[in-house]
Amino acid sequence: MTEHKPFTLPPGEGAKVCIGGGAGFIGSHIAKRLKENGYKVTVVDWKENEFMKPDEFCDEFILDDLRKLEVAVKACKDCLQVYNLAADMGGMGFICSNESVLSFNNTSISMNMLEAARRAKAKDFFYASSACVYNEAKQEDPENPGLVESDAWPARPQDMYGLEKLYAEEMALAYGRDFPLNIRIARFHNIYGPRGTWKGGREKAPAAFCRKAVTSEKEFEIWGDGKQTRSFTFIDDCVEGVLRLTFSDCDVPINLGSTEMVSMNEFAKIALTYKGKEDMPLKHIDGPMGVRGRNSNSKLILEKLQWEPSIKIQEGLKKTIDWIEGEIERERKEGNKEDFSKSEVVKQVDDSLMTLGNEESTV
Repeated sequence: MTEHKPFTLPPGEGAKVCIGGGAGFIGSHIAKRLKENGYKVTVVDWKENEFMKPDEFCDEFILDDLRKLEVAVKACKDCLQVYNLAADMGGMGFICSNESVLSFNNTSISMNMLEAARRAKAKDFFYASSACVYNEAKQEDPENPGLVESDAWPARPQDMYGLEKLYAEEMALAYGRDFPLNIRIARFHNIYGPRGTWKGGREKAPAAFCRKAVTSEKEFEIWGDGKQTRSFTFIDDCVEGVLRLTFSDCDVPINLGSTEMVSMNEFAKIALTYKGKEDMPLKHIDGPMGVRGRNSNSKLILEKLQWEPSIKIQEGLKKTIDWIEGEIERERKEGNKEDFSKSEVVKQVDDSLMTLGNEESTV
């Protein structure tokens, strides 16, 4: 393994930064790290954080809608850096049922955050992209050798979420060419860890698998045949990578992901082993599976940052499953009798669009 270049986050000394989507899972962890290092952190989000009090991760919390340009402009005023992690998203069960809504919401947010950063004369702009940008044809083999950054072109993402992310990357790069704004882009590969969404249909696979491992009694449900493969990146590595990138001179999109790839069947067995249920049968059911094989490639991030994510699944999943088990116990004490061993495919929802237009739902 390549020796990592040492990194110390420069002290903030009161410098103002804005984090769009900072009440979300990844955004709140980044905000917390920056605040602890002396930055004056403004978070703007259309929802509050379920698992942290605002003063734990920010100095100012703006509960508002970044699809409105004036909201983004107000939040970014006088900011040295702007981080855009705001996105309407979730796991495959949500993404595949809400492509139109995600396209509108996320494109609006991305446009507004970039323009607000320009107007604020911010020095640095970080954009959270996704491995979903990659060409679907490069992800048909479960034995995926690792997606290199150039695999995004020619463009053919599996869904509108990936296409919107790819367009937002290009828009950010254009702003970087046309204005004095340092653009930094990371393509996240399945970020997971404690203090993130773990139920309700918007959770990602790692959280869903941890929840099922804790609560399943007779069988463990998996969408599809379980042979689809992924790499998973623990939240601590994600935060470290984002900050290393933002304070670097790397001006091209890079993968931010572990290269430790496992199948969904293997991932389920790892989770079950922590609960002494390694012999529990896996039940494969119909459901959205995503691409057949997706793995990160670290060649470029090692070249640019002399660093790559290194936390193994065994370590990260243990921390995540312990936290989710605590959340389940809390829910039970509060009287929630929901069957947490099942996952749901979220049906189409247009409530966010209706809120913006003061309309009634058409779904």
